Amino acid sequence: MIVEGRSLDLIVLILTWGLALWAIDKIKKGWIPQFRRLAGLDALEEAVGRAAEMGRPVHFTSGLNSLSGTWAPLTMAGLAVFGELARLCARYGVPVIYSVYGTLVMPIATELYKQAYVAEGKAEEARPEEAIRYLSGSQFAYAAAVQGIAEREKPAANIMVGPFYAESLIFAETFYRIGSMQIAGTARAYQIPFFAIVCDYVLIGEECYAAGAYLTKDPAQTGSIFVQDLGKLFALIVGLLGVLLYNAGSKIIIDFLKW
Repeated sequence: MIVEGRSLDLIVLILTWGLALWAIDKIKKGWIPQFRRLAGLDALEEAVGRAAEMGRPVHFTSGLNSLSGTWAPLTMAGLAVFGELARLCARYGVPVIYSVYGTLVMPIATELYKQAYVAEGKAEEARPEEAIRYLSGSQFAYAAAVQGIAEREKPAANIMVGPFYAESLIFAETFYRIGSMQIAGTARAYQIPFFAIVCDYVLIGEECYAAGAYLTKDPAQTGSIFVQDLGKLFALIVGLLGVLLYNAGSKIIIDFLKW
């Protein structure tokens, strides 16, 4: 039974589903949508190259990660960035350190790390027990442990993508002080200004969620991002039309949205 006032929701859902399947099929056949360049993601290779030149490791954290709740998609975005980062580190022979907060993330991160080395033909060089480090499930104990890694091992680059809270500025300032190149990204609006002030490159909001599609060009992820952007464009057009028509005395858009 269709609930009154929800017919439009059902139609949009069906259209979105159909468009996503169409886009994924087109991408599998060779069509690649154009992405706006994201400097922070383009700079990953620069960060790893800098580490290789300096003979230092690269540090990565996905913040106070979780695989459930509101910020789970942001954690997955961070893991997507880590997968690409691990491949670059394997390619250039650079050690990578992933400071882990949530225990559930560890097996996923370990598998991504191993797959990266296998993809680069260096499976025997993988050292997951050294690279994937569980530190603490307590926020500031975790922050202190990351600071300790920064001070002892002096990473040439620090990559931070995920949900961050009060520890964001602690991390950014510590790695800035030791001279690390920094790439940071989060969708938590309160923390973005801290990253913007201190870090070299910043991914803001939805740029983080597009990271997986941007880096891997996976058809499912790329098709989903493409259709989401179409949906945002449609909503923007409807919103502008609604404002113009309402000011002209017509409520046709309002009535349409109530359908």
